[in-house]
Amino acid sequence: MKFNKLRVLGFKSFVEPTEFIIERGLTGVVGPNGCGKSNLVEALRWVMGENSYKNMRASGMDDVIFSGSGNRPARNTAEVALFLDNSDRTAPAAFNDSDEIQVSRRIERENGSVYRINGKEARAKDVQLLFADASTGARSPSMVGQGRIGELINAKPQARRQLLEEAAGISGLHSRRHEAELRLRGAEGNLERLEDITAQLESQIESLKRQARQANRFKMLSADIRARDAMLLHIRWAQASEAELEAETALNQATMVVAEKAQGQMEAAKAQAIASLKLPELREEEARAGAALQRIQIARTQLDEEAGRLLKRRDELSRRLLQLAEDIRREEQLAADNAGFLAKLDEEEQEINDILADSGAEAEEVREAFEAAAAALAESERLFAAVTAERAEAAASRTQLERQIRDLAERRQRLDRQMQDAEAELDAISERLSALDDPAERREVVDAAEYAVEEAAAAAEDVEAALAGARSAEVEARRPVDAARSHLNGLETEARTISRMLAAGEVSGGFPAVAEAIRVDRGYEAALGAALGDDLESSTDPAAPAFWTVNGDASADPALPGGCEPLLSRASAPPELTRRLAQIGVVAAEDAARLMAELKPGQRLVTPKGAVYRWDGHVAGSEAPGAAALRLSQKNRLSELETELEEARIILSDAEAALSDAAGRIAAEEARLADARDRSRIATRQLAEAREALAAAERAAGDLLRRRDVVTEAASQVRSQIEDVHLQEENARIELEDAPDLSGIDQRLRDQQLAVATDRSVLAEARARYEGLSRETEARRRRLAAIAQERSAWQARAESAENHVATLRDREEEAREEIADLEAAPEEFDEKRRSLLSELQKAEETRRTAADRLVEAETRQRDADRVATTALAELAEAREKRGRAEERLVSSAERRHEAELRIQETLSVAPHEVLRLAGLAPGSALPDVRDIEREVDRLKMERERLGAVNLRAEEEQKELSDKLDALIRERDDVIDAIRKLRGAIQSLNREGRERLLAAFEVVNAEFQRLFTHLFNGGTAELQLIESDDPLEAGLEILARPPGKKPQTMTLLSGGEQALTAMALIFAVFLTNPAPICVLDEVDAPLDDHNVERYCNLMDEMAASTETRFVIITHNPITMARMSRLFGVTMAEQGVSQLVSVDLQTAELLREAS
Repeated sequence: MKFNKLRVLGFKSFVEPTEFIIERGLTGVVGPNGCGKSNLVEALRWVMGENSYKNMRASGMDDVIFSGSGNRPARNTAEVALFLDNSDRTAPAAFNDSDEIQVSRRIERENGSVYRINGKEARAKDVQLLFADASTGARSPSMVGQGRIGELINAKPQARRQLLEEAAGISGLHSRRHEAELRLRGAEGNLERLEDITAQLESQIESLKRQARQANRFKMLSADIRARDAMLLHIRWAQASEAELEAETALNQATMVVAEKAQGQMEAAKAQAIASLKLPELREEEARAGAALQRIQIARTQLDEEAGRLLKRRDELSRRLLQLAEDIRREEQLAADNAGFLAKLDEEEQEINDILADSGAEAEEVREAFEAAAAALAESERLFAAVTAERAEAAASRTQLERQIRDLAERRQRLDRQMQDAEAELDAISERLSALDDPAERREVVDAAEYAVEEAAAAAEDVEAALAGARSAEVEARRPVDAARSHLNGLETEARTISRMLAAGEVSGGFPAVAEAIRVDRGYEAALGAALGDDLESSTDPAAPAFWTVNGDASADPALPGGCEPLLSRASAPPELTRRLAQIGVVAAEDAARLMAELKPGQRLVTPKGAVYRWDGHVAGSEAPGAAALRLSQKNRLSELETELEEARIILSDAEAALSDAAGRIAAEEARLADARDRSRIATRQLAEAREALAAAERAAGDLLRRRDVVTEAASQVRSQIEDVHLQEENARIELEDAPDLSGIDQRLRDQQLAVATDRSVLAEARARYEGLSRETEARRRRLAAIAQERSAWQARAESAENHVATLRDREEEAREEIADLEAAPEEFDEKRRSLLSELQKAEETRRTAADRLVEAETRQRDADRVATTALAELAEAREKRGRAEERLVSSAERRHEAELRIQETLSVAPHEVLRLAGLAPGSALPDVRDIEREVDRLKMERERLGAVNLRAEEEQKELSDKLDALIRERDDVIDAIRKLRGAIQSLNREGRERLLAAFEVVNAEFQRLFTHLFNGGTAELQLIESDDPLEAGLEILARPPGKKPQTMTLLSGGEQALTAMALIFAVFLTNPAPICVLDEVDAPLDDHNVERYCNLMDEMAASTETRFVIITHNPITMARMSRLFGVTMAEQGVSQLVSVDLQTAELLREAS
């Protein structure tokens, strides 16, 4: 596959549709910093499946969408499409049916990305595998971004191995192997779970078989308990029905009493209502009388207030008449004064006009004298200014020379001090240089410290390896401990359970069962329990209700048939049971029927499983073992458990001792590791201190030498400045001696200053006379204007006074008329007051009568309320009694209903059908409840002795058996899948190792050749380290530039590291060339000479491979070697644009022209 074209739309700064043509040869991308060159590379990586937004230089994947600029809004989508040439049909089979493959990726803000291959949606993994099979990809070593060279230099050997994987073309193989290993681990985990589940199911099936045998006995006991429970339920239902009938009778009686009390309460309520019906009318009548009284009282109050108001008004009018008379008098006086003021103003105006007519000639004479004095003063001041300027210039020149001489003297002193300081500092620097440490000695200390660090690191690695071994041994030793502890816990739990079961089954009281004294061999418990049955519950104590005794001599007892083994030989029992056990034979099930005919009276045969054959022909089959048999089996198992517990404790002790030893070894190795790490840290710290001391010594010596050169140069400059200052000082002294004398200039200046003072006094007198006369004239003119204004004001005031006097006389007449009206008002108020007092007395009498009638009615109402309250209390008490009777009836009905529900839930029959289940005839006497309860308790105790019983044991056994068969088939399928996965992983590993080793040889040879070519000499090689497995090993680079010793890559200089990394990357290309190689500013750390070598190497690779190179650079040498150039510009802020130039075509055109 070949990369043809990249189309970008809305990705980062490429907002407009942009096509980047990728052709064979060297394609350069140039442009200023920040214009978007690297965005092209990131678009290529993004469409190839890069899913890390950090590698996209973004805070989230949505940040790759154009976020807007000053003139453009943000976009909501971004799309990048990559066009691949597949004419050679080298693509994977799923995409190998077309000549061109189009891979696109589109992202919508907050909706994620969508991949498409030839227009069909695809997974990110499909896209990544497509490019991985082509030896490229978003994170392929062929995509050399900014800083990639530095990352390769600083990468760990394990990370560098990826270059070999790319060269071998096993990147896709590696991901497939990882996926297969994940599936294998999952399958192995499933197999372990299936094994555990199978073992659990087999154990459960065996347990269910035993539980099924106990279920039959449990069902028989449950049937007897059911019949007794039915009898109890019937008795309780009958008792509840009878109690319900009694409660119903009591309720009827209480209801009658409530009816009587309710009638009495109704009559009392009627009387109460009649009494309360008259109250509102009486209260309303009393309220109307009170309201009428209140209105009359308010009217009297208002009448009094109106009389007081009229008196106040009359007093106010009297005062107003006095004020009006005073105002009229004052206005008439003002009118008389106005005439006098107007006559005075006319006289003053005539006098001022006469004075102004006489002052014109005098003003002209004063003005001419003032102008002559001003001209004389101006001439005197001009002469004075000229003399003053001459004096100032001479004084300034002399002062400047004197100041210059002082400044030069001070500067010479400062320079002398600086010269002395410089000489002293030079002497001090020489002494400090002689006292500094020798850098060569410090360098030897650094070398020794580096050797000590390497030895400490090697020792720490050895101890870490030993610690890892000790920890592995501790893990191996812990497994037996866990297994032994689990086994011991299981045995102890089983022993405790059996002990509790035996303790729970012991008979209370002083008569232990004979079964407690019997010991029987393992496997014969069922036989002994079936042969003796309930007799095992009897005691050997004669005081017990049922007991065993020694009865007669057993010598005359008949012998058992031939082929029978007496049960006595398999059991150890008290002597009271000897005759009984001697007459019981143990036979196989197939021989029992044949030997039964030979039995003597009293003899019986029993099989190991519990089938009993008696001498009289009775045969009892083997069912679930009885309680006695179970107790015997549990006793035997408890004895076995004691032995097993002792053995388990010994095993656990041994395993714990081994684990303790392993833990001790770990602690010892950890102590050694801590000590080794301490030594390593000490050595590292000593190395750092030595390096710091070396750097400090070199830095101090360099600083002192540089300072000495600076001080020497400064001293030379100071010496030159001292000579210049001395020469300037001599010249200034000569100029000061040649300066003019100031005494003659000072005398001329004093004479001219006296003349100026005389002229200024003459001018001042003339100005005073002129300005005084002007001010007097102006003041007279202003007074004439003021007189005109005052005359107008006084005339207007006279007219206003006449009008005001007329208005005041009208007001005075109105006030006198109102006072006359107010004099007649008191007689009317007295008449109204007498009328209101008469109405007030009548209203008070009416309100008093209405209040008396209301009090009598309220007394009758209270009596009726008290009677009604008493009747209501008696009715409430009767209702409460009826409520209690209802509660008793409800409670009785609930008990009866609960009994019926209990019957329905327990027996699933109607109450009248319970007698049939209980075995009682209708009308028969019911037994005592306590007897029935004791019988039920006995049956339940017997049932509880059986222990936990699973009634669905048989069904569960069948279900588990089917499930076990299905799991076994599934386990076989998982085993087959694990075998296939392991084979596939081994095949992938084998193929990967072979291809990786082959690629390593080729890459190593190409790397050695390219290194020698780039460095113009020297040698280098690649080594696989850290593991014998090539798939897990790391890649180390050893280089020896010309004239230097071999050393690892990290010890080379920056430029050497960059050239070495380039040699490795290009060696990978030559081994398994990728379809595309992107180099983003790889030539940045190289000088011009090495850039030429770098460009020559790229030309060689472009000519010898099908790889298409995309090179981003700022170096003009690299630009000149490109086949074509694409320029990225940002004419509009935040928006990148792409322009292209084909340099080869341009050269041909230039040559043709």
